[in-house]
Amino acid sequence: MSFKDQKLLEDKKRNTVLFYPYISKKTVKLLSSRLKTRWVGQGPMVDKFEKNFSKLFLNKKKCIATGSGTDALHLAYILAGIKKNDEVLVPVFTCTATNIPLLYIGAKIRFVDINPNTMNISIADLKRKISKKTKAIVCVHYGGNVCEMKEILKIEKKKNIKVIEDAAQALGAEYNNKKIGTLSDFTTFSFQAIKHITTGDGGLLAIKNQKLISKAKRIRWFGIDREKKQKGTWENDIKEIGYKYQMTDLGACIGLTGLEDFNNIIKHRRKIYNIYLKGFRKNKKIKCIHDYSKKNKTGAWLFTICSDMKDKIQKKLKEFNIESNQVHFRNDKYSIFKKFVKKDKFRNMDYIENKYLVLPLHTKVASSDAEKIVRVINSIK
Repeated sequence: MSFKDQKLLEDKKRNTVLFYPYISKKTVKLLSSRLKTRWVGQGPMVDKFEKNFSKLFLNKKKCIATGSGTDALHLAYILAGIKKNDEVLVPVFTCTATNIPLLYIGAKIRFVDINPNTMNISIADLKRKISKKTKAIVCVHYGGNVCEMKEILKIEKKKNIKVIEDAAQALGAEYNNKKIGTLSDFTTFSFQAIKHITTGDGGLLAIKNQKLISKAKRIRWFGIDREKKQKGTWENDIKEIGYKYQMTDLGACIGLTGLEDFNNIIKHRRKIYNIYLKGFRKNKKIKCIHDYSKKNKTGAWLFTICSDMKDKIQKKLKEFNIESNQVHFRNDKYSIFKKFVKKDKFRNMDYIENKYLVLPLHTKVASSDAEKIVRVINSIK
């Protein structure tokens, strides 16, 4: 048995899962202290989470913490003025959470093809499909690699339409040396269990026009002005349809400890990401989904490869107790979106649909695990 074969045999011993939530050791202590107070729902810890998040990512601009990333998206669509029958351009490839809130509103979804290099929205197809009917553009930073925001924001300015960034996967990412969350009218984040940091389940909405913060707070909580109500100065009337979209103090406690550790989290994730990127550089059968611009920084939430050997790779990884999968799927094939597809063609999505595969990338993946995954995949003939 060669040394290489012996090494691969040893590699089979360790199990490597696709996702693993990050929970700080400090979380239990903070949660325990909160459980001894009268605040377990939305309270001062949510305020603190918003403030700390803003300092870290939003240049201290006010933001709105929510019960989920989906909640944040729905709020963004409402605040952007999207109404029934308004046309909204969205990526065909994303988590369904991006597009389902548009169904709540009754908007007309127009799917846009992907850029095969990043699996983000295709600028060329976006320009083809934009029209006088377009009310808004929604873009998703897949895996943490940022969209071509310069081109999207040019369209926004020229056409006077709203841009909503779904940055659920892009916490800590940067575009042209600017932090994601500071560029567009609205940017949403997710703190669902397996994101960079978690609040159990939660989200956040960043809003460029700070005059909308008060309205956002009201519709986050049934249309009620909570601050005035708590002070006894509320006029006891609801004038806007609101929702129960608030974050809780318990969730905020988990999130606060995650924020404290974020610099170490993103440093580790980028380290693993770069091991993959370097490891597959000479493998002509593997294409890495990656933005190679030196002005941008990946959020490193997913590492995705594309290959004609996708099924073979996934089967081989399973032999070594390594999980891999396709995390998101093209939305145009879901029955709930069928009426919006019509005769649109998505040539890039068609080409890549059965070739992409996501590899493990989280704080429990050690450098040696990533190196092992590279060895296993590169051993496939």
